[in-house]
Amino acid sequence: MKNTALTRTHEALGAKMVPFAGYNMPVSYEGVNSEHETVRKAVGVFDVSHMGEFLIEGPKALELIQKVTSNDASKLTVGKAQYSCLTNETGGIVDDLIIYRVKDETYLLVVNASNIDKDWEHISKYNASIGADMRNISEDYSLLAIQGPKAIEAMQSITSVDLSAIKFYNFVVGDFAGIEHVIISATGYTGSGGFEIYCKNSEVQQVWDKVLEAGADFGIKPIGLAARDTLRLEMGYCLYGNDIDDTTSPLEAGLGWITKFSKDFVNSEALAKQKEEGPKRKLIAFQLEERGIPRQGYPILDTEGNEIGKVTSGTMSPSLSKGIGLGYVTTEFSKVDTPIHIQIRKNSVLATVVKLPFYKNN
Repeated sequence: MKNTALTRTHEALGAKMVPFAGYNMPVSYEGVNSEHETVRKAVGVFDVSHMGEFLIEGPKALELIQKVTSNDASKLTVGKAQYSCLTNETGGIVDDLIIYRVKDETYLLVVNASNIDKDWEHISKYNASIGADMRNISEDYSLLAIQGPKAIEAMQSITSVDLSAIKFYNFVVGDFAGIEHVIISATGYTGSGGFEIYCKNSEVQQVWDKVLEAGADFGIKPIGLAARDTLRLEMGYCLYGNDIDDTTSPLEAGLGWITKFSKDFVNSEALAKQKEEGPKRKLIAFQLEERGIPRQGYPILDTEGNEIGKVTSGTMSPSLSKGIGLGYVTTEFSKVDTPIHIQIRKNSVLATVVKLPFYKNN
């Protein structure tokens, strides 16, 4: 089990630690509901240093990225980031990721912790004939997510960068918490605004300490992975391994908006055909109309009791106080307002297909 550079710090704070994607990670500090509320109403800080980072550089960098990812990375200018996915040869998703254009010929790819080796192998396979410079820097870098509506106000005192000027999915390389060169990215997985901070492992303890110090008057708290999951689910953000994987296509998963057929990428021909014919199943969002908590793997039924799909993610929404979830169903049942049922143990619980996000941020 690997540790992040902050594992001892989390243990000292009394975090409940669990194995996650090969790392020893904090799942919660004082409970998922209060941590969730902290991020929705104030500001919280997550250690997500288990995520992977690849540098793709040189004159062939863009060519490689365009080949292996579904979105159009040629649209990126320096200082901009893009959500995308790596597609496989059989119509599924190798991983979802964020691409940062750091310099003209330097891109940073941020991938899921559980897929670091798989992604590296997949990209390397296509790079064999292209020849971009690739470096896996995952072991050297840490990542903190500072999330919540008070993030800008709370963090402005520890940087000379105007945080309010960084637009969503843009980033700045600047000083932060006394460290000269960190990436300050207006991205996140919570739907409540904030930043993600990339720095070296040797710098992250200083950044963590100063973030908690600067945020003290704003109610900042450390937040674990359990609240990260409820926060992302309220926004309908896909989780790799649950809602997307090697067998789900980006079109089935509602990720057509990051799938650009203006270029040739891995399996783009077959995906274009799927788009033309329409996918046979789709990822839906649903909310329960009765008491219950939907969980991954629970059957989704039509009103006659026939199984039409399975839940991929589900929880009791802390913000809405009702059961919410995502799942794949045959396309005819994917329209908003369609009544469905979720089989929760022996009970068939009424639910409705809804439009995302579940949580509307005022």
